[in-house]
Amino acid sequence: MSRRRKYSPEFKREAIALTRQPGVSCRQIALEIGINPNLLTRWRREADEETDKAFKGSGSPRDEEVARLKRELARVKKERDFLREAAVFFAKESS
Repeated sequence: MSRRRKYSPEFKREAIALTRQPGVSCRQIALEIGINPNLLTRWRREADEETDKAFKGSGSPRDEEVARLKRELARVKKERDFLREAAVFFAKESS
């Protein structure tokens, strides 16, 4: 049986802030940071309803670090893939 993961209020607020950027969806952000999209949607709804009382629980600093590293890895992979595609494009043009 798997243990239930706990997230800090700071992690939740940061994840919600990422969803408020233009051109991104809750699902996209959730998959990038390694959580269930339904969970992120629920956090966002809770934050909208009760800004002061939202996210009373405490999370593990280790979980926060893992999530942060997953976000960074996803960003770096996107950059790598973009550069790879650009190199292929320019290689075709020069031929």
